[in-house]
Amino acid sequence: MALSAPIGIALAPRPAATNAVDDVIERARLLQRSGIDRAWFGQRFDFDSLSLAAVVGSAVPGLHVGTSVVPINPRHPLVVASQAQTAHAASHRRFTLGLGLGARDLEEPAFGIRIERPIRRLREYLTVLRSVLTTGTVDFTGHTVSAAPPLPAAVAGGDGPDIVVAAMGPQAVAAAGELADGIVPFLAGPRTLGGDIVPRAEVAARAAGRPRPRVIAGVAVVVTDRPEQVRARAAEQMAFYEGIPSYRAVLDREGVAAAAELAVIGPAAEVEAQLRRYVEAGATELLVTQTDLGGPEDELATWRFLGALGGIPV
Repeated sequence: MALSAPIGIALAPRPAATNAVDDVIERARLLQRSGIDRAWFGQRFDFDSLSLAAVVGSAVPGLHVGTSVVPINPRHPLVVASQAQTAHAASHRRFTLGLGLGARDLEEPAFGIRIERPIRRLREYLTVLRSVLTTGTVDFTGHTVSAAPPLPAAVAGGDGPDIVVAAMGPQAVAAAGELADGIVPFLAGPRTLGGDIVPRAEVAARAAGRPRPRVIAGVAVVVTDRPEQVRARAAEQMAFYEGIPSYRAVLDREGVAAAAELAVIGPAAEVEAQLRRYVEAGATELLVTQTDLGGPEDELATWRFLGALGGIPV
């Protein structure tokens, strides 16, 4: 049976790590030995995900790396373009730049900024990035972003990485379909994915004359024989998302009260069946998150199962 949807895993340093970068490199090598060829790195307030992607992409040959995702505030797109090209070159052209609008409640007090016109900023940001990543320069003056580097901004060997956006709301999905290479929806279940998000992204891409967008569906997954225990932990750890307006909105559209209801937790056969629903809804790839919810043994079992699976059959 044909395998249609590659699977990647979200990686982060373990809490007890004495060196975050060394730990992630070790985990990435173990991930690759488990049969997985894609690793994704989220942006927090501690490590820098773009730097981590570049280091891991260089240290683990053959591994595809990406960010999931870098918030566009308060980073200027010229800075992100430099980092993205560097990561693309370091990984020998196996890097995907994942961006997000961010969370206003977290970013405004942390950075002392005021976030206004987020969709316009996203559109202008993507316009600048696309120009730099494909031509090596840009001359753009917008309402929220301006960029006109006086010197070339290209990195040899790093041009042209894909840009994907953590888009779930209608305007963000339309902007990503038009200006990016794909979307990375998280906590968007199969109903919302197939009934709204994927069709909207595809319509926008077609109207802009762009190829069908990548749809990298983020899903929390644990293969385990202790589903009740692991699901209880998921409820604790994933409740954070329920207070973020963008995630709350997509959960409501899916018809679930809690984020953990969308976690795929259970025996291998059940996990495969649930993941297939995302592919049938239009996902072209899967980004598996929070595989550590059940502890190290369940995490390794999850990686090995997904690595042996090689993708999701349809």
